[in-house]
Amino acid sequence: MKNFTVPSDVATLDHAGLHYQVVDLPALLGDDLHRLPVVLRLLLENLVRNTAGSERDAGVAAIKRWLATGTSEAEIAFQPGRVLMHDTTSTPALVDIAAMRDALAEAGHDPALLNPGLPVDVSVDHSLAVEFFARRDAAERNLALEMHRNQERYRFLRWAAQVMRGVRIHPPGTGIMHTLNLEQLATVAHAEERNGVLWAVPDTLVGTDSHTPMINGIGVLGWGVGGLEAQTVMFGMPTMLRVPDVIGVRLTGCLPAGVTATDLALTVTQRLRAVGVSGEFVEFYGTGVATLRAGERAVVANMAPEYGATSGYFPIDERTLAYLCETGRTPAAAALVEAYAKRVGLWYQPHAAPRYTRTIDIALDAIGMHVAGPRRPQDLLPYSCTAAALAALDFTPTRAHAEMPRHPVAIAAITSCTNTSDPALLIAAGLLARKARAFGLTVPAWTKTSLGPGSPAAGAYLARAGLLDDLAAVGFDIVGFGCTTCIGNSGPLTEPVRQALAAGEIHPVAVLSGNRNFPGRVHPDLDLGFLMSPPLVIAFALAGNAEMDLSCDPVGYGSAATPVYLRELWPTPGEVAQALQAGTQPGDYPRAFALASRNPLWHALEVPASARFPWDPASTALRRPPFASLDEGSQLGHNSAYPLLVLGDDITTDHISPASAIPADSFVADFLVARGDDRHDLNVFASRRGNWEVMLRAAFYSKTLRNLLAPGLPVAHTLHIPTGAVAPIFEVAQRYRDAGQPVVLVAGERYGTGSSRDWAAKGQRLLGIRCVLAASFERIHRSNLVGMGILPLRLPAGVNPATLALAPGDRIEIDARPELIAPRGPVTVRIVRADGALEQMTCTAAVETALETTLLRHGGVIPFILQQTIAAQQGRQL
Repeated sequence: MKNFTVPSDVATLDHAGLHYQVVDLPALLGDDLHRLPVVLRLLLENLVRNTAGSERDAGVAAIKRWLATGTSEAEIAFQPGRVLMHDTTSTPALVDIAAMRDALAEAGHDPALLNPGLPVDVSVDHSLAVEFFARRDAAERNLALEMHRNQERYRFLRWAAQVMRGVRIHPPGTGIMHTLNLEQLATVAHAEERNGVLWAVPDTLVGTDSHTPMINGIGVLGWGVGGLEAQTVMFGMPTMLRVPDVIGVRLTGCLPAGVTATDLALTVTQRLRAVGVSGEFVEFYGTGVATLRAGERAVVANMAPEYGATSGYFPIDERTLAYLCETGRTPAAAALVEAYAKRVGLWYQPHAAPRYTRTIDIALDAIGMHVAGPRRPQDLLPYSCTAAALAALDFTPTRAHAEMPRHPVAIAAITSCTNTSDPALLIAAGLLARKARAFGLTVPAWTKTSLGPGSPAAGAYLARAGLLDDLAAVGFDIVGFGCTTCIGNSGPLTEPVRQALAAGEIHPVAVLSGNRNFPGRVHPDLDLGFLMSPPLVIAFALAGNAEMDLSCDPVGYGSAATPVYLRELWPTPGEVAQALQAGTQPGDYPRAFALASRNPLWHALEVPASARFPWDPASTALRRPPFASLDEGSQLGHNSAYPLLVLGDDITTDHISPASAIPADSFVADFLVARGDDRHDLNVFASRRGNWEVMLRAAFYSKTLRNLLAPGLPVAHTLHIPTGAVAPIFEVAQRYRDAGQPVVLVAGERYGTGSSRDWAAKGQRLLGIRCVLAASFERIHRSNLVGMGILPLRLPAGVNPATLALAPGDRIEIDARPELIAPRGPVTVRIVRADGALEQMTCTAAVETALETTLLRHGGVIPFILQQTIAAQQGRQL
């Protein structure tokens, strides 16, 4: 346990016969309490409780000064109470720790002393694939296949939980991490004993998934970080951040009948992206907040990364308490939350208007039914305009298909925590299915349907409401409780779609209730997708054609060949409320979770008993990574480098390190098959994140990625500039490494948007990339680059890959000597053209804190943790 210093600004909370100490925010802030955004009050509480002396005083002063300008350059420390991970981010993190233990042992130190210092919860949710669908036993069969495909990796996770203190693994079937967090793990506020003193404290966390802010919907402050940043937090270091700018989104009115939380979330995404939100904290306030249920708030909070924010925070109020009780928490737990929030000034005030960096107004009653797409979540459309959006693509088939339209719905998935954690949305989908069934509507044979709720409790309340049979009648049987299609585990397309796609007859589309529709994300052969509410997913599935205007075109034709329109199928608010009351019971949540936690296939796995993990050199799933070593050093210096890749705007982490199915005809597949794997059952890239050799080859393996250095190259190939040879990126990188020639990467706006996966940075480190020069970076990927010792440089305003016009033979000189690198400091860069011409520019180090500068000087998070651990064992400070 950490040693905590009791601060002077404390008070006593007397509640239910107990005496709690609390940080006294009202006394600390006085009249400024309600002027300060709630998210900054939470950061201030954390700072006061966890720091002391000059660090504490400087942090408090910085937050108070923020009120004058709404912005700050000052750094503060944040020490979350816990860490949340999922299986495909925890596997590489825990593999790193296992390898670090080996490195310590080989250097003569005790490896068992390397343990997380905070509670770490891991949800095994990212590996469930939709292989079986539209059948009653789909969930059982998919789970069995998941366990078979991933048993080696799952044994490793169970080993890690057995030997590493504080690590708790939640087995497959227990639900999606963010839903599990909402329903089971989050306390909002709780009692905690520190140095023999009972405290009441707010629940805070960081999570290795960009959608961690979903928990902001019930008043818990948490956000997504990369796996590398999480490792620093796990080992006792605070996460350092600049006192954030805070965008206030004032909500007024209430949502019209028939409009869902999905529509609100998509609207917020469009509005905030339009004003350029990039890493700020977002806080919702105003009288409209009170009209939203906690489930609706969670939908909006979930999409914080899509609207570019670190958080999407809703303060604590009666809706929070109601949600805690509805999901099986005790009345005593809810009562403590209320007493604590009111005492320390965290309780929501509907008419309060805090000071924000800037504000945006959204009238809830002006929002209509929407979708987003077909390639980005911020591209908002009325639900009636999918036809117009697709027509604008001007796709001309080689010939018309006999049955399918030119834009068939290939995948229709009610997927993702985003919209399956709110019971009202799943109930609405079930009611629409019931009406469609009554009309005799069915889904076309070419459409792959699936229902993957975020929680096993969903199965209980849908069954009690009598809606499971209705959903099954239109193909939406539950396929399991995990992320499934949302993160690329959609399984194969139907045979009719595969054949028509190969023949060039169609340009298929996905419709899904998830949060991202980047090309290739949900399936490598799909580059078009629309995000929408769960009931609307079913409507488009029934239509089978994405190029329709469902405001006036029939969804389908009933048993009497009469047209059936969406307005006839859409459930009323009264129908949803009645079914919710009939279906939901608080006891479902702990009961379903406990039952799923007893997964017999999981507990039957044999687990190594050794303190160090026994690596298998023949494994294609788990290999000791080379960067988890004491020999890894800083990549800073004065480098004259070749560009390994030159890329455009909106390069996502799916482009950089894909998660979806490994193509059977890829050189990644060839590598695995040569080591004994079955070419026709290679699983997904995400399942191989414990094997650095596979992930090195997977780096930038994307059909939609265009390398501007030499356009038209095969997938994941680049140019070796000194020889002019074209080869896979990893082979070209090795040639540069062997010759002692540094390489860099150049990109456009929003480099690294999307998921938090740390392998997007690890892959670049293994490729030898010393620096990424980009017009702008997405927050988590920027942090992960720093965590791997790669310097992110922001290009000057107006400079981008197009204006640089890099050509083969050009080199990039970067003066990045360690003593010159400082947070947001200038870095001199020269372009040396092939003809000898020189062009100089000043870039900005995209380094936010002094700690990040330290990490770069050590070569990244892993070498720093190793050196810290050795220093601690030797009784000295690093």
